[in-house]
This record gives sequence, structure tokens and C-alpha cells, in this order.
Amino acid sequence: MPDEQFKRNIAYKLRISDLTNGNPILEGERFSFLDLNGKKIIRVNVIGSIVDKYSSEGEKRFLFLTLDDGSGQVKLKSFGDDSTRFSWISQGQIVAVIGVLRFFNNEVYISPEIVRELDSKYLLVRRLELEKNKKSVPEKKEGVPFSVKEKIIDLIKNAEINGGIDLEKLIFDLNGNPPELINSEIQKLLEEGVVFEPRPGRIRWLG
Repeated sequence: MPDEQFKRNIAYKLRISDLTNGNPILEGERFSFLDLNGKKIIRVNVIGSIVDKYSSEGEKRFLFLTLDDGSGQVKLKSFGDDSTRFSWISQGQIVAVIGVLRFFNNEVYISPEIVRELDSKYLLVRRLELEKNKKSVPEKKEGVPFSVKEKIIDLIKNAEINGGIDLEKLIFDLNGNPPELINSEIQKLLEEGVVFEPRPGRIRWLG
């Protein structure tokens, strides 16, 4: 399945132990999704500490990171140009990761799409958030809820003090919605003339 299809899926907020306890579902020899209590998990949003880093700059470039959130560990694996994109990550950093699940050699790992460095307090914040909502994994909704547009507008307005907000951060903060949906709503706002792009990928409120 192409990455474009993966990105239409919700990035579920999970503990790493959920990934290790889930059941990988294969179609033939190809990984399809992770079955977690009846949920089909393809994309995830996890927070943890980088406890190991291994990279190669040779003919076959790759970057392997180990993420630990206290409940378990999972590998983050990037290859080619992506390994260069995430080369800034170092051991000891606390990071939030949105990425696609992969499965190889009987191991579930994450192919990261977005990685952001965070303050260490967010490890506790995420754990408390998931403990509070552990019995209510959100369902994927069809259509474009009006609240999505409102959330985008609120994030853009609140970011004006910092000179706007990056599209990547918008997608990260609204990870319960597919990037294509967010991009579509932003394009509508641009056409309506209520927001503008001072530079590619940077969104500001015009109102």
C-alpha cells in the first residue's frame, strides 16, 4: 500500500507497550496493519526518549533510533533522504513522533513522518492523557466536521504572536485528521482570503 494511502489514516496516540502487545496482520507476506483490541492501527503518535542512535552515511544511508516511553521500546527506521531529514535527533532527546507502522523480521517498527522535540514533562502529560482515555479510542469520522476548520483557525490565530504557524505543526497538532483534509481546509481559507502564506509552508492570519 503506498504511503499516500497510509497518510489518510488517523495517527492514534498510543503507549509503546500497545505496539508490542498488538497483533501484526499480514496479507500474504506483506504487513497490513496492527490489530489492537479490534482497532486497525496503521499510523501512530507516540512520545518518548531517544535511548539509542545508529546511522550509516555510506552507499546505503539509514538511521535507526530507539524510542522509550517507560512502557516499552520501539525502533524508528529511516532510509535514504529521510535518514538525513532526521539526522538532527540525538540520544537523550524527548520527541513526539507521528509515523507509519512497518513490520520486518518479526518486529513492529515506525517509519517516522514528523518528529518534534518536546520538554520532558510531555512524557507524563501523554501517559496521564492515555490513562484517562484508554477505554475510548476515537472512531474515524467520515466527511469534514465543521470543528476541524474551527480548530485550524484557532491554531493560526493563536500563533500570530509568533509570526504564524508552520503547516507541519498544524498537521501534528491536528493528528486526529488526515493531512489531506487539513491541507484542503487551509486551501479554502487561502482562497477566502482569511489566511496567507508569507513563505511556503508558513500560515498567518489575515482575517
